[in-house]
Amino acid sequence: MSMRELVVLGTASQAPTRARSHNGYVLRWDDEVILFDPGEGSQRQLLHTTVTATDLTRVCITHFHGDHCLGLPGTIQRLSLDRVSRPVAVHFPAEGAEYFARLRHASSFYETAELAVTPIEADGQRIALRCGTLEARRLRHPIDTYGYRLVEPDGCRMLPERLAAYGIEGPAVGELQRVGHLDLDGHRVTRDEVSVPRPGQRFAFVMDTGLCDGVYALAEHADLLVIESTFLESEAALAAEVGHLTAGQAARVATESGVRRLVLTHFSQRYADPRRFADEARAHFDGDLVIAEDLTTVQVPPRRVPSAG
Repeated sequence: MSMRELVVLGTASQAPTRARSHNGYVLRWDDEVILFDPGEGSQRQLLHTTVTATDLTRVCITHFHGDHCLGLPGTIQRLSLDRVSRPVAVHFPAEGAEYFARLRHASSFYETAELAVTPIEADGQRIALRCGTLEARRLRHPIDTYGYRLVEPDGCRMLPERLAAYGIEGPAVGELQRVGHLDLDGHRVTRDEVSVPRPGQRFAFVMDTGLCDGVYALAEHADLLVIESTFLESEAALAAEVGHLTAGQAARVATESGVRRLVLTHFSQRYADPRRFADEARAHFDGDLVIAEDLTTVQVPPRRVPSAG
C-alpha cells in the first residue's frame, strides 16, 4: 500500500528556538521521498524520525537563505557516507547555482553518491516523476525563490459490481484499464461503463513569499498545502516589506484555492504561542488545519471517494 505523508523536521523561520528547529520537511509519496528545504540541523532531526538519508530520492530547495539550505552540506555528505547507490535528484533556483556549488563542497569529504542536479530555470518548469509531475512556480521574495507542487494524473476507479455484471475479472480488468475497452461476445464494454473518475491528488509546498500569482497556482486544489505563515496580521506591513505571509493570508489562499488540509509553518521567533496562528487562520479557513510542530507527521488526506452515479 502506498504511503503519502509529510514528516516535519523543523518549523522555525530565520532563527531557531528551544522548541523549533530550522526548516526541514520530508514528503513520502509512493516511491518518492523528497526532502524540502533542509535547514541547519536537518540531518540530526532525521534521526528522530523513521526517515533515513538512504531513503531520499530527491531534494528540493526553494531559495538560498540560510534557514532553508544550510543543512544541505551535511545531507549531501551523509548520502556519500551511507553509500547511497542510486542517483538522488536535486532541484534549486538556477540563479543560485553558485550557492549550491559552495554548499555541495563546503568541506572535504569522500564523495561516492551521485547527484542528478536539475536546476529550476523557468516559472512553470515541470519534472516528470513515476508518480506524477513536479512543478515549480516562481514566488515573490527578495532573492530568487520557487515553490513546488506534486500533481498526480487523474485516473479512474473500477467498480467491482459493474465488472461482475459483465463477467469481467482477472487479467481482463487490467486490459480494460490499459486499452479503454473490451470486446465480449460481440459487445464492446468501455472503461467508462464500469468505472468512475478518480481525481489525482496534489501536494503543494510554499515557502518565503509575499502574495503573488505563484502562490495561488501552487495551492490550487491541493489535498495538502504546506505554507509559510511567518507573521500574524499585526505585522502585516512588515510581512509585505520582507516578502512573507501572515497566517490570515495563508488561510485565505487555502480557502480561495480549495485546499483540503492546510499546514502552517515557518513561524517567527517573536511568537511563543502557536495557538495565535490557529486562531487567526480559523477566521478565514474552516477546513482541516494543522499548526506544524517539529518531529510530527501529517498524513495526506484520504483520496476522495467519487460517486458511482
